[in-house]
Formats: sequence, C-alpha cells, structure tokens
Amino acid sequence: MQTEQQDFLPAEEGTRMQQRHGNKWFRLFIPCLLTISCSAVQAQSVQVLHWWKSLSEQQAVNLLTTKLAQDNLQWRDGLVPSGSGVGASIVLKSRILAGNAPEAAQLNGVLLSEWAELGLLLDIDNVAHAGKWEKNLFPRVWNLIQAKNHVIAAPLGVHRINTLFYNKKIFSKLEIEPPSTWDEFDQVVRKLQQAGITPLAQSSEIWQVATLFETVLLSVSGPAFYQDVFVRKQPSAIMDARFAQALKRLRLLKKAMPNPVSDKLWMDLSRQLADGQAGMLIMGDWVKGELNALGLSTDAGFSCVAVPGTAPYHIYDIDTLVMLAKDSSKRSAQEKLAQWVVSPSLQQEYNQVKGSIPVLKNPDLSKMDSCARDAWKVFSSGAAAQVPSFAHRMATDEISRDAMMSEIHRFFMDDQMTVAEAQKRMATMVRALPKNKAGNDAQDTNR
Repeated sequence: MQTEQQDFLPAEEGTRMQQRHGNKWFRLFIPCLLTISCSAVQAQSVQVLHWWKSLSEQQAVNLLTTKLAQDNLQWRDGLVPSGSGVGASIVLKSRILAGNAPEAAQLNGVLLSEWAELGLLLDIDNVAHAGKWEKNLFPRVWNLIQAKNHVIAAPLGVHRINTLFYNKKIFSKLEIEPPSTWDEFDQVVRKLQQAGITPLAQSSEIWQVATLFETVLLSVSGPAFYQDVFVRKQPSAIMDARFAQALKRLRLLKKAMPNPVSDKLWMDLSRQLADGQAGMLIMGDWVKGELNALGLSTDAGFSCVAVPGTAPYHIYDIDTLVMLAKDSSKRSAQEKLAQWVVSPSLQQEYNQVKGSIPVLKNPDLSKMDSCARDAWKVFSSGAAAQVPSFAHRMATDEISRDAMMSEIHRFFMDDQMTVAEAQKRMATMVRALPKNKAGNDAQDTNR
C-alpha cells in the first residue's frame, strides 16, 4: 500500500527539496502536503442568535447552514425559543451587557434603528454596495435596513400577515368556498360548526391575538386609518367608530374559536389545521412553510386567501439579521454571512422553505406556489399596498407595541368588558406613549 507521501511527493523529489531548503523547512512542508490543510483557508464561523424553532424554521436554518458551509463558513446555532422573539431579545441584551455578544442575531423592524443609534450594529455598506442592494431590493426593504446613512442589516424574506389558511379537503367535502367578505366568513363558520369542526384555530398568546386584531382593523378601516392607530398612535382614531367596529369583529371571531381559547403555540394551531381539527387559521405565511414541512402540499392539502377585506394589501413582517459590532477579527465572516443571505440562489430556496417571499424585486416566480405568487404580486405593487405589521415590530416602538397589545389582549380575554370601555382605556394609555420620530425608520407613517 502506497503512503500519502508517495501520492503527493516522490521520494527523490523529497530528498532534493530537503537538500535545498534544510530539514526544518522540510519538516514543516511535508505535513501540509499530507493533510492538505495548508492549502485550505481556515474555516470561519459566526454564532447566530435567533428564535426559529418550528419544524419549517429549523429546515430553513439547516438550509442556511448547508449553504454557508459550501463557502467555508460555519453557522453556530444560537436558538432561543420564544414567541415573537421576546425571549431572544432579552438574551441578546444580556449577552451584550456581559461582553459576550454573538456575531449575528435576528432583529426585526423598528428595533433596527433603535439598536443602531446605540452603536451596537456593524455597518455592512461594502456588502450592500458590492451586491447592488439598493437596485435589487424592494424600496421598502432597502429603507428598513438603513440607519444614519449606513446599511445595518441583511434582509432574509418578507412575510404576509393578513393570510387566511383553510383546510382544502374539508372545504371541498362540505362544498365551501373560501370567504372574501366577513358575511361570507360568517356563513363558512356556520357550515363548519354544523359539521362538528372548529371553524377558526386561535391561541390566547398576546402576540397571536394582536396578529389577528391588526388584520381585522385593516379589513374594516383601510391602511390610512390603520396607521393612525398603530404608527401615529392618535387617541382620536382609537375612539373612532372604525376602531369600535374592529373590536366588535374580534369578539364575533371568538365565537368561531375553541371555548376556552388556550395559549397554544402557532405550530400547534398549524397542526390542528393540517389534521382537520380546525377549518381555518388567520396567521402570517410562516404557517405555509410549516404546513409544507408537515407534508401538506399547497393547493392540495390546504390553500390560502387574504383575510376578508384585505386582498389589496400586504401587512408585512421582514426578517433581518444584524451583525453585532464586536472586534474586527470577525468582520470578514459577518460580511460573508450578509452577502450569502441576500444572494439570489439562497433567497429563492430559503423563502420557499420559510413560507415568505424574497426581498429581491425580480425573483423566479415559476418557483413560487400560488400563495407566494399572490403575496409577491400585492407587495410588489408598491407603497400603497404595503402595511407595517404592528404585532411584529414594523409599525412602532417596543414600549408602545407591548402596551397596546396588552390592552387588546385584555379585551379579548374579558368578555364582560364593553367596546366603549376598551376604547377609553386604550386611548388614555396611548396619550402617554412616545411618538414615532419622523423619518427615523422605514416604519414611520408611510411604511
């Protein structure tokens, strides 16, 4: 059996090299040839803190890990399971204060500009310039990832929040058409209840209730009034009859849900829809990724439409990764990560798995399913159709979001609270909240 030395370096040549360069150099050179390690670039690594824990989200992470490994970049997973990223944000702050920040982290929406102002985020201007991000990204996405004239985040995908998923087999069996109006929705509810099926899957988790309510408010009011409430935080808007109408619709929807409504994870709700325990689910299109991961095909096991009254609009939630400003030794790896997540090939594959749509203006539409194509069509139609998600940090600051979500949740859980009382409580609370700074982020008034 031949040795590795004979495969790479004949003995005669080895002797001549030893004579020319000396024993010390030769002893250093030979191990490089035997292991081939000297010719390879040392693998770089980045630890990424995130809250992607569901089956489909983990598949998306695995895809990212595999793709990065092909470029000799190791994804060191920093999963912090938490609904809507609350726990992950706390962990990230703690690690930064302890001087143990990860190289990258999932950070979305208004928080981007807030963290950038504190000097915690690394600029990735060079990556954005080389990749022509300003030209290739949706303007909404491009505006979001900038602060103080620097690019401070790498966008992954755009989720549509105002999505109604329905079990295709149940609807076909009962000869039900997906609803486009609330009157049609109420008719569907009655038919499902008559068949002994829970019409609408829902959790009592605060962020899930807020997600449902923001779609309802948009449906009964339109985007301008929606932003009066969630972006501009006008007490007069909360006291308006349209806000009262949204609260009434929220309470009507509760009658279509399990009784009582419990604090189930959104993944559990997805399984209820998949298993036929529930006929419908209103949630962001990450549910599509989860249903696909569970083995259901889009337009076969399930399908989706816009929430009644919201078809012209896209309530958006944009996933982004930030690079933490640590020491310069990790900048190369951080920039490589940013470059990869915005690359066309990864954008297409990642968003197929995640359920979202690419952040690029010109994706391959033939590789999208019907739900993704519809979401892309609406979002790409321009700013008038794009509505920032309140529940998912796109519309306002964290303090305002948490306070307003708590009041909405209080009304949802307390059937004895009147609509008028809920309006007064929330209007009073809003008066004390900070106002959004004009122009400090892409969420402000027009986002």
